[in-house]
Amino acid sequence: MCRTDQAPEPGEEQDLDATDAVFTSLLEDSAEELYEQAPCGYLSTLMDGTIAKINTTLLDWLGLDQSRVVGRMRFADLLTVGGKLYHETHFAPLLQMKGEVSGIAMDIKAAAGQRIPVLVTSKVKTSRDGEPLLIRTTVFDARDRRAYETELLRGRRAAEEAHRQAEADRQRLQEALAVLQQSLLPAELPAVPGLEAASYYHTASPDLLGGDFYDLFPLGAGRWAFFLGDVCGKGPQAAAVTSLTRYTLRAAALHDADPVTVLTTLNTVLHDRYTSGDARYCTAIFGVLEPADGHVGVHLASGGHPSALIQRADGTADYLPTPGGMLIGVLPQAQFTAVRARLLPGDTMLLYTDGLTEARTGPGRELYGEDALRAFTTARLPAGPRELISALSGLLAGFGDGLDDDTALLALGVPAALPTTATETLT
Repeated sequence: MCRTDQAPEPGEEQDLDATDAVFTSLLEDSAEELYEQAPCGYLSTLMDGTIAKINTTLLDWLGLDQSRVVGRMRFADLLTVGGKLYHETHFAPLLQMKGEVSGIAMDIKAAAGQRIPVLVTSKVKTSRDGEPLLIRTTVFDARDRRAYETELLRGRRAAEEAHRQAEADRQRLQEALAVLQQSLLPAELPAVPGLEAASYYHTASPDLLGGDFYDLFPLGAGRWAFFLGDVCGKGPQAAAVTSLTRYTLRAAALHDADPVTVLTTLNTVLHDRYTSGDARYCTAIFGVLEPADGHVGVHLASGGHPSALIQRADGTADYLPTPGGMLIGVLPQAQFTAVRARLLPGDTMLLYTDGLTEARTGPGRELYGEDALRAFTTARLPAGPRELISALSGLLAGFGDGLDDDTALLALGVPAALPTTATETLT
């Protein structure tokens, strides 16, 4: 358009004339033509639903002649069975109560039996006195929308099915990993004459598969072997090393139970197995228990593992130092530290992995540490391995998310001597 104070250019005048001609042709459409050829269906019904007027668009959708519809059918007759039920129970009562219902999804039935999804809006026309006269209804074709919604629903169902399948696969994997984890740990500790034993295992891996391990098994001639260790890493890869480590230790102990010899054999196996770039190693304590009169002899060796802690019957607690023991599997030749000790009645020896002492505590997220573990043990009355493991499992639970590593505990102790009664003394 040009400003009112400026004459149009010659070309602009021709464009304005053409535009006016288009508008004029549009305005010549009659109201009847606009009604009959509207892009949506129109119909008017009496208050009982009898169709009084219907446009050509809707008749074409239905495949019916006007003579078969007007005055002969009701609006509900155009609907499917489900649509009729909804119209009678919801649509019509709501329209009567509110005077208008908008955007209701229904299906109308064509002459060929085809179902056409539509969106229906109805409004009651009233007289000046407020008396209802008729119902005006618009019907919009919703086939494209229904197809889009169906596709969305199909996609949603496919996604839900994929999610269910993934959950089922995850559950099967969890069960398989749980079985594998059980194969890496003893189902229960054996009963050892003259000795009490207790254990606890916590895995920080989300797949419930950890790299810590322990065991207690007989060697014959009244001797028993034990070990506890920690494989680097977590998850299935660590479990594979754990499996190899556990069975190597058991096999080596049955051949020669000397603790240093057993750890040396394990070092050779791990180093030979993992020398192709995927280095794997572990820390471990291996020992032999030799019950004797009034005590149990302990002969153990350590390879890079935290020292064992002994809680004495008199309430004291201290570590059994094993300095100098090297990581197992790193070097072809490794040095291991051996030590001997005696467990007297009421004494308990605790073996643990560093998940316990390296847990984060307090606002400063400080390491729990060996000093805190010794203080915790000293503060408890000596009551045997089961009581000590129970207390430590509660301690681990209290760490919350500060416990971010696998943790294994194994406690071995000699039962306290029963007090002698007066009757027994006289006897």
